[in-house]
Amino acid sequence: MTKTIDVEIYGQRYSITGEADESYVKTLADVVDTHMKHVAAGLRSATPAKLAVLAAINIAHELMESERKSRQGEADADRRMASLMESIDQQIPSMLSR
Repeated sequence: MTKTIDVEIYGQRYSITGEADESYVKTLADVVDTHMKHVAAGLRSATPAKLAVLAAINIAHELMESERKSRQGEADADRRMASLMESIDQQIPSMLSR
């Protein structure tokens, strides 16, 4: 069901229309707001549009790093599984010959 959720990001109110859960949308808005405030703290002056772009770049960076770490974790798990399978395959002949 489509609904409108009011959020505040960097002092500006926005109405978000969609089907997502209200608490999820507010959490997303809080993430953006926090990033914008963090970026603003490191700059002497910047327009809200510039802060939004810089915050978006930071969020995109975090997403890409998270995806990279996830892929690395999957690759590590695949290597460990292959190593275990190889070890098991090596042990089976000696177990069968007993």
